[in-house]
Amino acid sequence: MKPLLLKVSSGPAHSFSVRYDVLPDINNRWHCHPELELIYLKKGNGTQFIGDSIKQFKAGDMVLVGSNLPHYWRFDDTYFNQDEGAGVEVFVVHFCENFWGEQFLQLPENKLIKVLLEKSKRGLQIMGGTKERVSNQMAAMLSTDGAERIIMLLKALNAIATSLPSNYLASIGFKYDHNDSENDRLNNIYEYSMQNFRKKIYLDEIAEIAGVSSNSFCRYFKSKTRKTFSQFIIEIKVGHACKLLIEDKLNIKQLCYDSGFNNFSTFHKHFKLVTGKSPLMYQKEFTKNP
Repeated sequence: MKPLLLKVSSGPAHSFSVRYDVLPDINNRWHCHPELELIYLKKGNGTQFIGDSIKQFKAGDMVLVGSNLPHYWRFDDTYFNQDEGAGVEVFVVHFCENFWGEQFLQLPENKLIKVLLEKSKRGLQIMGGTKERVSNQMAAMLSTDGAERIIMLLKALNAIATSLPSNYLASIGFKYDHNDSENDRLNNIYEYSMQNFRKKIYLDEIAEIAGVSSNSFCRYFKSKTRKTFSQFIIEIKVGHACKLLIEDKLNIKQLCYDSGFNNFSTFHKHFKLVTGKSPLMYQKEFTKNP
């Protein structure tokens, strides 16, 4: 399936794009583009889809997305309600792999950066103290011109390439096709699921959203995402539960039902399958390592 193909503008005076967003609905849909994307989510929480990976994102997260790898950051509903005063801040850099020339990455000095860009085809979650250095460079690029701007991007990529290993996001076997007639189908499925995961979503209901027959929906969805629709919904529910555990405003039983599970034993089983931890252990580990 082809996600929405977006055109990224860099402007006549620049060879790559740097952007600062404060609205939650900027490119807030399943999409891809030929440019690589380095994104720093300075402020805001929500659900992150990259390839066949789905997880919660939080303020301070940083991701490097490879060329034409589909992705989608859906901010939580509270960020669309202006009365609650929640705001977002996002820094985004888009650049083509060869914008500095066909031979640049072939230089022996750039071997680690070349490897990094190859790894980004699966999406990379940037970890540790590297994020602070890189985020500062991303912010500085907004007000920098000339060769210094390119040098800052090079330093940012070098910092990532030489830091502790980053976590892969999409699975090694993730594939998608480019059928133009299906541009919005997966986005519609994702958006509907995010809005309705707390209730039971019936097969004929989601098949209608996807524009396919009930008999073919399950096969269709798994062929595009490498997971069943029920697995997908469970991951959304567990991700929501993780967010509630971190916020620590509800007890375990309350957040179990708020996440769409019908009973605590089912919630506990699926939470441990997805995260590898019990809900309480997950909450304690986050408290120790904010």
